[in-house]
Amino acid sequence: MSTLYEKFGGEETIAKVVNYFYDLVLADDTVNHFFKHTDMEKQRKHQTKFISFALGGPNQYSGGAMSKVHEGMDLQPAHFDAIVKHLRSALLHFGVSEDDISKALNKVESLRGDILYK
Repeated sequence: MSTLYEKFGGEETIAKVVNYFYDLVLADDTVNHFFKHTDMEKQRKHQTKFISFALGGPNQYSGGAMSKVHEGMDLQPAHFDAIVKHLRSALLHFGVSEDDISKALNKVESLRGDILYK
């Protein structure tokens, strides 16, 4: 069975999804302030590697643990939910099936505890 990474078309396609996702995030006043001082080009590349790995692709993710990366941000459930909503929209935009979106978002959901209230 192929991984979601392979099914979605690998890193090149995931990069397109990530770019669209961040366009949605940066247009959302609920969460865009978290990225005010972020190098977005670097962030987009970094997130592409992370999502690629999370979907079964090669482990090229060199970032820190989720709890460390989000330390001091005090992210609340509404922030996490907004990010999930935008990821869902980006995946839908690129024609990913509901079944595969559910699988991908379940992986994201498993990180909730490592990200919130840090």
